[in-house]
Amino acid sequence: MKKTPLEVRLSAFIDGEMSREEKEELEKLIASDADARRIFDELKHGSDVGRKAFDEVLKEPVPLALVRSIKSAQPPKTRDPSPRLTRQSLKLAPTGKQSLAAALILFAVGGGIGYLFGMQPADVPASPPAIPTQVMTRNWLDDIAAYHRIYSRQPQHMVELQASQLDEIAKWLASTVGVKFNFPDLAPDGLVFQGARMFIAGGKPVGQLIYKNLDGDVVAICFTKTDGVADDDFSETIKDDISIVSWHRNGATYAIVGPSSDAMLDQIANRVSSEI
Repeated sequence: MKKTPLEVRLSAFIDGEMSREEKEELEKLIASDADARRIFDELKHGSDVGRKAFDEVLKEPVPLALVRSIKSAQPPKTRDPSPRLTRQSLKLAPTGKQSLAAALILFAVGGGIGYLFGMQPADVPASPPAIPTQVMTRNWLDDIAAYHRIYSRQPQHMVELQASQLDEIAKWLASTVGVKFNFPDLAPDGLVFQGARMFIAGGKPVGQLIYKNLDGDVVAICFTKTDGVADDDFSETIKDDISIVSWHRNGATYAIVGPSSDAMLDQIANRVSSEI
C-alpha cells in the first residue's frame, strides 16, 4: 500500500480496508501533513455526499406499474426435465500478482470517485429546489395517503354523509371545495358508493367520495381546486401500503386512492376522469 498514490491509501483508510499499522501511519500523516489532511477532508466529504445520495435513492417508493406487473405475473410453466450435456467447469485461479493488480485498480477507481465528489463545493445543492406546484402536489398526496390510511380502517366513521344523501353531498362539497362534480358509477369495477367526507390536504379543502368493494377494500375519489395548474396525464404514486393515481384537469386536481395491492386503480381513474 505504501507504493500506491496517497488518494488511494486515504480512500482505503476511510473505508477501513487496511491493517492497523497502516492505519496508525496514515493517522500520523494526516495530523502532521496539511496536504494529506486536505485530501482526506475532500475524500471524506465526497464519501458522505455519495452515501447521502444513495440513502435518498433507497427512500424512493417502488413504481406502481412494477408492483402491478409483479402481482399479475403468471408463474412459469413447468416442463419435463430433459437431459443436458454437462460441461467441464472452468476454475479461475488468479495469481498473487493478478489479485494485487485488481485490488489496486479498484482502490484507484474508488478513490477517484470520492475525490471528484470531494472537489465539489459543500454548499452546492444536490438537486434544484422543487417548484411550488411540485411541493403542493407532494404535500397533497402525502396528506391524502395519511387520511386514507386512517379513515379506511374506521368502518363506523368512514363517511360524514351517507350515500343516500346525494343532494346534500353535492351542495356541501361543491360550495366548500369549489369544484363541481358528478358521482361516477363504479359498479362495473365492483365498487359500491358509501358516502362522502371533507378534509384538509396541502392546506386546502378536499372533497372525497368513498367506495368499497365486496372484499371490504376502500377506494376513494379525492378532488381539490387548483387554479393555474396545467392539465396533465395520470401520475401513479405509492405511499407504503397506499397507491394514488392523480391528475390535473380544468382547474382541479383529482386522485384515486386505494390499497397498493389493487391492480385496477388506473382503470378506475380512467372511468372517473370521464364521468366526474
